[in-house]
Parts: sequence; C-alpha cells; structure tokens
Amino acid sequence: MKIANPLPKLTSSNLPWPTDWTALFSESRFGESRPLILEIGFGFGHFLEHLSRTRPDANIIGLEVNNECIVKAERAIPRKGMHNVRVIYTSAETALHHLFEPNTLSEVHINFPDPWFKTRHAGRRLMQRDTLDAIVSRMQPGATLYLATDILDYAEMTAELLEATPGLDNLLPARWAHEMAGRVITKYERKAQEAGRPCHYFAYLRNTSPAPAVPVMKEVEMPHMVIKTPLSSAEILAHFQPGEHTVDDVHVRFMQAYDGGKTLLFEAYVHEPTIEQHLSLVFVARDEHPSEHTLKLGTIGNPRPTEGAHVAVALLGRWLIGLHPETTIIQDKVRPLKEPL
Repeated sequence: MKIANPLPKLTSSNLPWPTDWTALFSESRFGESRPLILEIGFGFGHFLEHLSRTRPDANIIGLEVNNECIVKAERAIPRKGMHNVRVIYTSAETALHHLFEPNTLSEVHINFPDPWFKTRHAGRRLMQRDTLDAIVSRMQPGATLYLATDILDYAEMTAELLEATPGLDNLLPARWAHEMAGRVITKYERKAQEAGRPCHYFAYLRNTSPAPAVPVMKEVEMPHMVIKTPLSSAEILAHFQPGEHTVDDVHVRFMQAYDGGKTLLFEAYVHEPTIEQHLSLVFVARDEHPSEHTLKLGTIGNPRPTEGAHVAVALLGRWLIGLHPETTIIQDKVRPLKEPL
C-alpha cells in the first residue's frame, strides 16, 4: 500500500534551534499544546509504537543515531497511524542542548542504552552528569524519567548518578525494580530475558528543586572572511595538508581539499561538546575582483553556524593568510580565535 504525504526527514541540522514542537505537529490534529514525551534511542521503534497507542493525549519525539532504525520508524509512522510521533536523526546531547527548551518535557524514556563497556569508550555513555543535568533541566516539575538496562554495572552507575541528582525523586521502594507494570516488552528486552540477564528498571519524578542551569545553544552569526591573495587556486591546493587542531573544547580536523576552478572546497569535521558537524568550507573567487576570495561555510552537510564553525573558518583563514606575505584580510566576520592547543 502506498502511503501518501510522507513526513519530512527531521534532523538536528534542519530543525530550528530551539524547536517549536507544537508547530512541528501542526500538520496533524495534534498541533495544539499537549504533553511532550521523549524517547532517547528508540531502536526498532517498538516502545515508540507503545507510547503512541497508550498516550494518545501526548506528542511523542524519538531520537536515534542509527539510520536504519530512523528509516524504519519513518515508514512505520504513517503505516501504523502513529500520527502523534515524530522521529529525529540526532544524538541525545545535541537534541537536549539545541532543540529542547527548559521545562518542556513531561516524560523521558531511555531503554537499554549502549553500555560502552571499554574504559576508553566510557565518555560515550549516555548516562553522565552533564547529560543528566540537561535532561533534568528540560523536564517540567512533575515529569517522570524512566530508564531500563540489562547491564548490572550500568544500573549501578546510573543509580549513583540519579541518587546524586537533587531535582529527581525515586518513585520506587528500592534503587531499581526487576519488573515494571504496564510496560511493553521490546524485542531486545525479550532477548535479554531469554538469555538470563535480569532487567533493571528505574522511575524518577522531577521535583520542584531548581533545575541545573543548562542554556539552549542557539546559532550565532554566519562566519565569513574576504581575503585578497596573489596565489592561484592550484597554488593554494598544492600547500594543503590534512591536519587537526584543538581550540578550548572545539576540535577541528581538515581532511581534504578540492579544486573547482574559481572555488576551493575544504572538507572538515568539527566536534563541539554538544554537536558534531561534518561540513565544507569554500574559498570562492569574487567575479568583480578575481584576486579577492570569500571564505565561508559551504552548503554540503547543511552546516549550522556555531562557535565551532567560527573556529574552523578562523583556522583555515589563518592558514591561507600565512601562505604568502602579500595576502591580506579585507573583511573579517569571524569570532576572535584563541590560540590552538
């Protein structure tokens, strides 16, 4: 059966920062202000479907970084009539810091997050102090946080974090429960049970204690520079070498450069605490003054103007200026660059 009017693909790159969730659901009858439920890492979408069916009063957002899972969920939403669900391709950290405003979530669900067993991967775990503070700041007083894991070490680590969070109260008589009434059993959950791994369930209430101060990260002005240089594109390209730079908490890796005649394109990866971007920077000759070039973000990768994007443009601009003594800056709309580490 062909489904008409498929939903647009949503990512943290193409949604407004922050997002108006009521407007996002406005094409359906669920556009009015309603409770907002978030599931972080929805996998194959079984729990999203459960939420859609049991919480018809709410708007539901699912976050996922696995493209296969996103595609399956996007197809399932119209096919299964999950009209109060939207799925977003994004990491939880990016969504929490850029898409959600404080005091907006009525429920948060985290089902079997990746434990990242290896010590060197511990920094990738979802349940960390900074991320939990962001979750709590986005929850309304009276909102609930549910988490499930089949890994005992992860449960113990999570329990310590939750117990040390003043904004949350445990709804259970113990640190966790091994059963949760009314809960749908997901495919992964059933496999864990069949393998003999007990599941650990958490339920916490957002109390009225002041929330951690976690600001919404918004876009800044678009970075660009106008540079005058006697070098040709071929000469600039001949000097390029891949390299990595760290400025404060921003890491930039320049990977490749391509010659398009009047335009040089530089491929870069920018990592900031709340967002990662794989983007392009372009060095474009100006038609009226061929020796003058504009350095700016390209359109590939749908880049967002962040502090990290400014750092990338500033680093590349510094490199370009250093290639020839007669190279000068005509216009500079980039935030001042601190010394790279």
